[in-house]
Amino acid sequence: MKVPDQQYAQLSGAPGAPGGGDTAAVDQELLRRLADVHGVGTTFWGFDGLQYGVATDTLVKVLAALGVAAHSNELIEAALAEADVAPWRRMLPPAVVVQQGEAAEVPVHVRDGATARLTVALEAGAGDPVEAVQQDVWIPPRDVDGVATGRATFALPEGLPLGWHTLHAESDGVTAECALVVVPARLTTADPLVGRRGWGLATQLYSVRSKRSWGIGDFADLADLAALSGARGADYVLVNPLHAAEPVPPVQPSPYSPSTRRFFNPLYIRVEAIPEFAYLKPRRRATIEKLQEHVQPLNSDGERLDRNAVFAAKLQALELLYHARRSPARQAAFDEFCRISGSGLDDFALWSAIREDLAPGDPLWTDPDCALGTPETEGLREKLADRIGFHRWLQWICDEQLEYAQQAARRAGMRLGVVHDLAVGVDLSSADAWTLRGVLAPGVSVGAPPDMYNQLGQDWNQPPWHPARLAEAGYAPFRNMLATVLRHAGGIRVDHVLGLFRLWWVPAGNSPRDGAYVKYDHDALIGILALEAQRAGAVVIGEDLGTFEPWVRDYLAARGILGTSILWFENDGDSPLPPERYRTQALASVNTHDLPPTAGYLAGDHVALRSRLGLLKRSEAEERAEHEATLEKMMGLLRERGLLPDGGQAGLDHGETVVEALHRLLAQTPSVLLGVALVDAVGERRLQNQPGTTEALYPNWQVPLGDAEGNAVYLDDLPANRRFNSLLAAVEESLHTP
Repeated sequence: MKVPDQQYAQLSGAPGAPGGGDTAAVDQELLRRLADVHGVGTTFWGFDGLQYGVATDTLVKVLAALGVAAHSNELIEAALAEADVAPWRRMLPPAVVVQQGEAAEVPVHVRDGATARLTVALEAGAGDPVEAVQQDVWIPPRDVDGVATGRATFALPEGLPLGWHTLHAESDGVTAECALVVVPARLTTADPLVGRRGWGLATQLYSVRSKRSWGIGDFADLADLAALSGARGADYVLVNPLHAAEPVPPVQPSPYSPSTRRFFNPLYIRVEAIPEFAYLKPRRRATIEKLQEHVQPLNSDGERLDRNAVFAAKLQALELLYHARRSPARQAAFDEFCRISGSGLDDFALWSAIREDLAPGDPLWTDPDCALGTPETEGLREKLADRIGFHRWLQWICDEQLEYAQQAARRAGMRLGVVHDLAVGVDLSSADAWTLRGVLAPGVSVGAPPDMYNQLGQDWNQPPWHPARLAEAGYAPFRNMLATVLRHAGGIRVDHVLGLFRLWWVPAGNSPRDGAYVKYDHDALIGILALEAQRAGAVVIGEDLGTFEPWVRDYLAARGILGTSILWFENDGDSPLPPERYRTQALASVNTHDLPPTAGYLAGDHVALRSRLGLLKRSEAEERAEHEATLEKMMGLLRERGLLPDGGQAGLDHGETVVEALHRLLAQTPSVLLGVALVDAVGERRLQNQPGTTEALYPNWQVPLGDAEGNAVYLDDLPANRRFNSLLAAVEESLHTP
């Protein structure tokens, strides 16, 4: 379908573009060519099935974020010429990512006629360098900045092991090197699930409290939940992103808008589980006990969580424990953790120490003279050494307690254990935005184009990876993030996995609908994800819901990445999809955190809530009628399968019956993993997140686990909770009884 030229000429923001110039006069064909070269989509398919053109001004702004000036025809022509010659200016590519077992060639650019040599240094010095063999491939030389430059083509050695290796090139005394990443052609960690499918609980950890919690669910609660559900046959516990937020209150409630995706949130630390607690002097121990007593009333609040009060109390207690004397063995373990974590931990701890006293909007965060490595920053690193040490120590404690939770899960018989959730990105004022600014794109944020749920589009206020700069960094920031999250995990759920293929970039000042898709090297990113998961023995689940190109799901399946199937979204026309037709390589569940718990969904609570908040596009009666029609089709399928009695609305007035029937229906799918939301197992009706709202309208991510009446439900109560035991028994029986 051809998009009319006038659609490209629309301006989506203020006239002009960065650097001046009248973008309305830009040659549209030239601009499209330049956008294509840099992976910027000039069109996109809307949720309505129509194709739309991206506005000229938007394309210019997105290209500017990529470092490409395009606000005049002369600049566009110069940028096209530069893109054509740029690879020839490099002796080696920025990075090379290849699948194990596949033949691969590497171009090496040298002075025309000069000899060249290419070797592979294996990861961690595992053996002598391996020679690459030059191929008999002739490519005409090119003039590059007045120098005749040729291209030598080398075949990589066969049988290279998986891992992070280094390519070394040499010619006439000139040398270069780049990362060579050998990744699995296919991730095999989910293969055992084909022979015996598994199920597990999905929950928001902060909401799951025990009577020993400080008002927020913590790592010790995670270990207990894993032990409880593992004893009932569960293979995993899937939790919300546990990424670190702000280092001091107030903190961002949403776990999907963190300060870093590499390190963890000290809010989840169980203070009393730190070994040094047992050896505190009586006065200090009494101080910590008083802090716990102060927030204890929050632990019984069934209405709303108070992260800020809890975190403030925990930080005071953790300060006391940080300064407690550690045994030689404990100190050695801390030192080793810091060594392994390297400069990434040091830089995050530095940001945390500075951020304790500076607001997120302070000019320091964007001042080039205060970037990492500058004299100003290095001076702060020395001045704040003790605070930096404290934040490094917090991450060590998080690591220890996560390790214990994973061990508890495996001891309980879980095949996977803890499955972490990886957020799409980080906040614009986050640690990663400061420490990783060199590999993030400036002046834009990630979002989503208009869809049937939000016709204005979405801006998530998260800076995206800069595709070229990430490759220039040898993909190390991406690797380090994955390796840390997977260190004590049996799996990882990648939120919006389609973001590894392309992301919707929204230029600053633009409406979320005035953005453009930017492509990523998905072969490299998916390959690295598979490599780190294979090394960790972890399963990868891609959240592949929403708008995507049809081939993406097939590609992910071929690479061993599981998909996501949500019961209410799986349809065959206007009817529910028969369970036999679900995907095998998928995690299937009844709902997701952006939907109400099933009991609330069945009752239509979300319709009433959205009506009360003014989020409906039509009347509440119309919405409810459509919802009830959808439910009746699902009830019909349940009755057809013998999972509900025939006739009437059996089960609709008692959510427990239908909830169990829906899970028994999912057990009839071939999907290798089945998910059970903990909220469904206790009868909770309130949803955790109402998309399209702010905290003033709805307490997103702040609802504690409760029963059908909203009373607080504790982990301690679950062993005797009839509804919990009944649903888990129904899932185990349906999944594993012949």
